[in-house]
Amino acid sequence: MKTDLASILALEVPLVVVLGERTITIKEVLGWIPGSIFELPNSAEGDLEVRINQRPIALGSAVKIGENFGIRVTHVGDPKQRILAMGNDQTVDSSASDDGGTMSPEDIAAALLEGQF
Repeated sequence: MKTDLASILALEVPLVVVLGERTITIKEVLGWIPGSIFELPNSAEGDLEVRINQRPIALGSAVKIGENFGIRVTHVGDPKQRILAMGNDQTVDSSASDDGGTMSPEDIAAALLEGQF
């Protein structure tokens, strides 16, 4: 199982930081031209939502790192929820494991939280 968890920990997952969200009409999108501006409902000073696999796991504030943007984490969610957010609600093939079965995201979370890696 240690090999399986090491492989899982090496997987890359999509990280998205949400500046803001709103619903607009297709007509509005088709009316955009270079220089168009649209307002987002979030405060410019508010926390940004950090998502893994489109699931919120943390909050943070924007920082400038040289010429790039970065995020300073201000709040992190529950460890089990963060681990579950990295899955896709399906089982992971662990045929190389001792039992030759599969691991659900919950199994992986439990093993990680118990330090079995």
